[in-house]
Amino acid sequence: MRKRPFFAHQHPLEASAARQNARKGRGDGKLHQQNEQVLWNHCDNYNESARPRMSSSQQSSPEQVRKVAEADFPSRFGHFRIYGFTNGEEEAVVVKMGDLKGEPPLLRIHSQCLTGDVFHSLRCDCRAQLELALESIAREGRGLVIYENQEGRGIGLLNKLRAYELQDQGADTVEANEQLGFEADLRGYALPAAILHYFGLKAVRLMSNNPEKIEALERAGVQVAERVPCIVAPVESTEDYLRTKREKLGHLLDPM
Repeated sequence: MRKRPFFAHQHPLEASAARQNARKGRGDGKLHQQNEQVLWNHCDNYNESARPRMSSSQQSSPEQVRKVAEADFPSRFGHFRIYGFTNGEEEAVVVKMGDLKGEPPLLRIHSQCLTGDVFHSLRCDCRAQLELALESIAREGRGLVIYENQEGRGIGLLNKLRAYELQDQGADTVEANEQLGFEADLRGYALPAAILHYFGLKAVRLMSNNPEKIEALERAGVQVAERVPCIVAPVESTEDYLRTKREKLGHLLDPM
């Protein structure tokens, strides 16, 4: 196994153990050498076998995105501008603070979670991650959150509630989606990449624990100059959920 230097922006995890755990859950596979190198560079415990695959149809070009609205947006986290974007098939909201020119800004790509973001659910860590991102951007005075309409890792709100029902019967978050006939993660990141091109961003500091987001942005021509861990303290009701994300989806999280 090759050795890699530890960079300050990497989350300190036991890399080999993480890869072995994820292989048990998802099986082996190989990435294109260039994409694999991207993830080795940014993710201390990246496991390519646990990563959900993106199809070519999920990729987009900058020309496909259209801004439909822009407005002033004061919030308890600070003063933002809010934008609405569409590529004709999907919609996303962006909250942006400060001037994005110069050094790579902080970025969070956040998938909609009505149950967590609005109703403060403790079945997941989504709301805590969103608030951490907004607080971090406000602290730096610049950055953006891209909020995608991909509830339940892309299966939609009502199917997410059906998945909750299956989880109450003993399935984990991946098994529940698969029992409903879906892949573990249906999300794509073509629209966020196109939005970054719209803002003229060639490099970002990505606030994420998900290696798939890193690969998607790099593949779209946006350099991930730094991966900033988006870690929030687990509570008892989120421990199994976070363990599954780590072991079966390859997310960069501490062992539970």
